[in-house]
Amino acid sequence: MNKNNKLRLTWIGFFSYALTGAIVVVTGVVLRKIAEYFQVPISSISNIFTCLNSGILAAIFLNVWLMEIIPLKRQLIFGFLLMVMAVLGIVIGHNLTLLSLSMFLLGGVSGITMSIGTYLITYLYTGRQRGSCLLFTDSFFSMAGSLFPILTGMLLTRHVPWYWVYICISLLYVVIFILTLLSDFPLLQSYSPNSTKKTLTQPESWGAGVVLLALAALCYILGQLGFISWIPEYASSRFHMNIQQTSGLVSNFWTAYMIGMWFFSGLLRFFNLQHIIIVLTATSSIIMYLFIQTCDPTLLSWYLLMLGFVSSAIYTTIITLGSQQVQVTSPKLVSFILTCGTIGTMLTFIVTAPIVAKYGVSAALKTCNLLYLTVFFLCLLVVCFNRNCIHNDIIK
Repeated sequence: MNKNNKLRLTWIGFFSYALTGAIVVVTGVVLRKIAEYFQVPISSISNIFTCLNSGILAAIFLNVWLMEIIPLKRQLIFGFLLMVMAVLGIVIGHNLTLLSLSMFLLGGVSGITMSIGTYLITYLYTGRQRGSCLLFTDSFFSMAGSLFPILTGMLLTRHVPWYWVYICISLLYVVIFILTLLSDFPLLQSYSPNSTKKTLTQPESWGAGVVLLALAALCYILGQLGFISWIPEYASSRFHMNIQQTSGLVSNFWTAYMIGMWFFSGLLRFFNLQHIIIVLTATSSIIMYLFIQTCDPTLLSWYLLMLGFVSSAIYTTIITLGSQQVQVTSPKLVSFILTCGTIGTMLTFIVTAPIVAKYGVSAALKTCNLLYLTVFFLCLLVVCFNRNCIHNDIIK
């Protein structure tokens, strides 16, 4: 594979994470505007975003097999057509049913693209490069999380209809589509003409480490997105902040998250991943607790900056550790961990909305704090009971 083609495929991986980040992160900012648009309670409108998250989950789950049946390039080209349909449905969807279906389709496109992007990065890079490159790739998720809340706040304060946010997000897929047309993609074994039956049927034993890390991925994403999705409502209801201030809080978190990923992408090459993830998960749990307990609104931004920076490497480190539980990383293993993480995405409002409706936003944030603490204990179990199952020298 020539360098230019490898670079194009790498950028597809980067933009796939930016697309998903933009779609997921703006949820908390547009939540109230959509509720006002359809004149329903804010806890009820969150069901629409459950459809979005379900679409992401379904796509990642199905793509475990689709990647071995349908060529990656063909999937991304078809995804462009689905993206156009989804955005049109959001723009013209003046009822909740059509909007929910469009959000599900938008999530499906995002999930397919992200699963392909993740596989491309794990395919193109090995050893120490893989961990740092996955971190840098995930930084595009937080980069979108930093930029799009600001953009959303600017549009909404100027009374631009909320659906223009999704039109802007769809431009990211235009870039992916152009890169796709110019690139040659690797062939997976199931549709490669050189594949053999023996290779296809060779079993792969994942072990307990993969299961523990997959569960950690689920709890982490559920805790993170549940926390950040309700930050605007929390800051608005408790500290009476306006939409620009609340969107600024979300942007602060993802800006620090992005900077943290760039920092850790270089730093993690020199540290034991099993040890550093324990430190990161414990510290993140403490900072989140301090955020929830503070009564000083001036400290909110500082806590979010610290939380974003410290927690930035957790998810990608979980994926990297999971990929190192076997001698040869397969797309199924990576997709399995991604699927579990995406289950956390889907459960975001299924879990938190009823808590908000019955006990208030603060209770939902405390639940997310408990989920972060759960991730800490799961990673601790991996370190204690799975020391000898790592097949990569990055953590030795």
